[in-house]
Amino acid sequence: MMMTSGTEIQRYRDTEVPARAIACYRASTIVFFSVLLFIGCSPLEKEGPVVRRVDTLFTPPDTSTIPHDATGDMIRYGRELLVNFPYYLGPKGTVGKFGGNGLGCQNCHLDAGARPYGLSYFSAHARYPQYRAREGRVLTLADRVNNCVERPLNGTAMPVDSKEMTAIVLYMKWLGKDVPVGGHVPGDKLKEIQLLDRPADPNKGMVVYQQHCVRCHGDDGQGVLKPDGIAYTYPPLWGPLSYQPGSSMHRLIKSAQFIKYNMPFDLVRWDTPLLTDEEAMDVAAYVNDDKMHTRPTADLSMEYPFQKEKPLDYYHAPYADPFSAEQHKYGPFKPIFEWRKKNGHPTGY
Repeated sequence: MMMTSGTEIQRYRDTEVPARAIACYRASTIVFFSVLLFIGCSPLEKEGPVVRRVDTLFTPPDTSTIPHDATGDMIRYGRELLVNFPYYLGPKGTVGKFGGNGLGCQNCHLDAGARPYGLSYFSAHARYPQYRAREGRVLTLADRVNNCVERPLNGTAMPVDSKEMTAIVLYMKWLGKDVPVGGHVPGDKLKEIQLLDRPADPNKGMVVYQQHCVRCHGDDGQGVLKPDGIAYTYPPLWGPLSYQPGSSMHRLIKSAQFIKYNMPFDLVRWDTPLLTDEEAMDVAAYVNDDKMHTRPTADLSMEYPFQKEKPLDYYHAPYADPFSAEQHKYGPFKPIFEWRKKNGHPTGY
């Protein structure tokens, strides 16, 4: 089930053809066309007398189009590193030993970062350098890659000028070569879910875990290590070899978004979710519950130097709002969101 700002994903609803026609006819103001340019037009999928609108997703380039030259060789190498990180750069890596737990980039960034709503890399290169609230400063894309190496992979930063970092960044640039600079494209964020009006419940989440997750990640949450002992077929979700606190996947909303539209891995894709929003929130609470499960320790004292920039579901105090660490961890999140909105604080998660 492995995951800075609030995610806004376009929601589509069934509409009758005449209503759509009238709406399009009336849509003549400059404001409307500004919005239209931002979200793009949706294809229509006909279902009898009703027309259903579906997401228009960014289509990454096919790997067969990678050029057969020195640049292409580096792009392919970068992709190979991301797909098989533990073999090259993990604790038993043949090139370097930077990852600390046997997890790999593809445990979170699915299909080498090319799966829509699967923590894709679609717009990563287009949006960096970028201000990151966790550090309170502007980071390069290489810095951001190292964030993942240090936290989810529980490792140490790679040299930003190394061949391997250059190859990884170059692959991300190639993957998002049609993304406008500074822009987003459909499918590059996590898909939205409905926040609950109650706290997420780890005990209810345990039931969901037993029903849908245990067959891959195990009763003990330790996943399935490959026979070679180097990488995981299914990653551990807690314990000493899982991701650290402070990782994006340790935040409940973000984790639930990822889980709903990507898990169980062999059954689900973004348009065929199995879990409800409620089930996804509850099972994310169970996986990340610190009373039930342990995980590696992390020094969080330097994170989010500007307290009001902490995400809604980042539960390590102190905060610039009046809500408890317990509510920041499990919710309900709507009161926090409304308070922050009213008081001019960031409302992201």
